[in-house]
Amino acid sequence: MVRLGGPVARRMAAIEPFHVMELMAKARALEAQGRDIVHMEVGEPDFPTPQPIIEAAQRFIATGNVHYTHALGLPQLREAIARFYQDRYGVAVEPERIIVTAGASGALLLALGVLIDPGSEVLMADPGYPCNRHFVRAFEGQALPIPVDAATAYQPTAELVSGHWTSRSRALLVATPANPTGTLIEPAQLAALHKTVTRLGGALLVDEIYHGLTYGFDAETALAAGNDLFVINSFSKYFGMTGWRLGWLVAPRAYVREIEKLAQNLFISPSAPAQYAALAAFDKETIEILEARRDEFRQRRDILLPGLRALDFTVATEPSGAFYVYADSSRHADDSFAFADRLVTAAGVAATPGRDFGGHAPERHMRFAYTTGKERIEEGLRRMEKFLRA
Repeated sequence: MVRLGGPVARRMAAIEPFHVMELMAKARALEAQGRDIVHMEVGEPDFPTPQPIIEAAQRFIATGNVHYTHALGLPQLREAIARFYQDRYGVAVEPERIIVTAGASGALLLALGVLIDPGSEVLMADPGYPCNRHFVRAFEGQALPIPVDAATAYQPTAELVSGHWTSRSRALLVATPANPTGTLIEPAQLAALHKTVTRLGGALLVDEIYHGLTYGFDAETALAAGNDLFVINSFSKYFGMTGWRLGWLVAPRAYVREIEKLAQNLFISPSAPAQYAALAAFDKETIEILEARRDEFRQRRDILLPGLRALDFTVATEPSGAFYVYADSSRHADDSFAFADRLVTAAGVAATPGRDFGGHAPERHMRFAYTTGKERIEEGLRRMEKFLRA
């Protein structure tokens, strides 16, 4: 056992690493040995940042005036985001309710920071994005998982929320589209969740970071349901700006001042170059690039999904958004983590085992990301077929 130089906070015992990082380390080690690995474990778009965004950043940096911005973000960027909601969704959002943040993670931290007291519970779907439960723990709260499956499209329902809500429950966090499943919450279902959480005296937080990446239709924003909920979004996924670390939070007006105080102390301000770059994210030229990439993601999904089914992976609920397929791998192995290890070692295909996404049947599931090109997805399927049929 490694002996640390001093005491470690008790909360750290509940904060787990990304288990997939072990798999990624093995994949990189195999590549260093000369092996070719098809990467379907990474939840990051493989496209470069759109050129108009890069050029906007270059123009700003060239001025040399790279200083702190307002803690809530550039006023002109908050206004641009408000216009985006009006143009894309037909929903009016006051720029004053929009807080620009250091990634969507920063947005969620700020929302939780003004809502959670020690011992407070935040309900969330299991399976779900692993960092969410750790964010809650960082504020001395408790993540309360709601086991979900294909019967509800891997999303909580109003009935499930009512059944899991306790006297300590403070909020419900949902994601639509969701990671790892790619499923959405229908508007009527979201309205029912909003009504239920409000009746129970809690807050509704909606993660919309994969908005824009839905296939065959445009998702509706939860902000259409009311102005008393929190919506988290990001420039990382649809806008292709992962490494720029920029997101935003739309909050009820009554919480904005409290969020501002927390943002001032935790972050001072979001990255100035990233904010000036993001001003170009809503330009017509940029949106045309992003929509072409969205169609490319759809084409990739339409190769991977039937390909996995042909290899006897069960996908009970088809993904409508994001860039993931959450597949039942139990026909091939009882332990998806061990199976993923064998898959990368023997077949040269990296995918994420369910262990990272919660405690509800993780050993039966794997997440495949279509964040690589169509030819590479087809190659990965060929390798898996050879491995599984051997």
